Amino acid sequence: MKAYLSQIWVCRWFWFSLVRMDLRARYRGSVLGMGWSLLNPIAMTVIFCTVFATLLNQDIHFYAPYVMAGIAVWNFFLHSTLEGCQCFLRAESYIRQYPAPMAIYPLRNTLSHGFHLVLASFLVIALSLALRGWTGILPIFSLLVSLPIFLVAGWAVSVLFGLANIHFRDTRHLAEIGFQILFYLSPIMYPSSLLIDRGLGWMVHINPVVPFLDLIRIPMLEGKIADPLTWGLAMGISMLLGLVGCLALRAKEDKVILHL
Repeated sequence: MKAYLSQIWVCRWFWFSLVRMDLRARYRGSVLGMGWSLLNPIAMTVIFCTVFATLLNQDIHFYAPYVMAGIAVWNFFLHSTLEGCQCFLRAESYIRQYPAPMAIYPLRNTLSHGFHLVLASFLVIALSLALRGWTGILPIFSLLVSLPIFLVAGWAVSVLFGLANIHFRDTRHLAEIGFQILFYLSPIMYPSSLLIDRGLGWMVHINPVVPFLDLIRIPMLEGKIADPLTWGLAMGISMLLGLVGCLALRAKEDKVILHL
């Protein structure tokens, strides 16, 4: 493992350049540039606040940053997974020509979306500051501390879905359906309390996305550190996914090129 990590570090300028290339290609020729990455959470927040804040009888000062934080986290996992399905396929030319560790291609995907997660999170902080006032430096500190947890989980799902997709090319389509279902089962556009009050708290407790949502929301909305259980669950899920991703990559890395 140590030798493998060393190989990844030796190749750092290569995957740095891939991430930079992805970001440039995404916004090349665009008028707004990276502003487009912020337009989606802004537009969705406006829509949810216009429709659901009234229907759910929510205070807009709490609900707007709550929803935007949920969308930021959701978009990170959604795109890390769906684009992770293509991480090995779109890197086929590099894989055939350059003997680098396969782990860098899902890492490339994860770092790109991690960058957008940070941008969206700072947008949440700005919105919370405008609507709820200054809550201190804690939200920024908490975001920086929790970011590695998100990146490990994002890398792992990119690995697992990327490996699955090279064997079964319908993986992305199935993942899209699965995420559509999971979106409505996750407390993104509605508070968790609505499910708990109606006896559906078990849906919150078994949902693997919820601890990651709380890692971002609690510091930004309540101005305090998330409780140890939330941190433990998020870290546990991230480490478990990371372990499974490492084992899967170790077993299949030499065979990836045969399925491209």
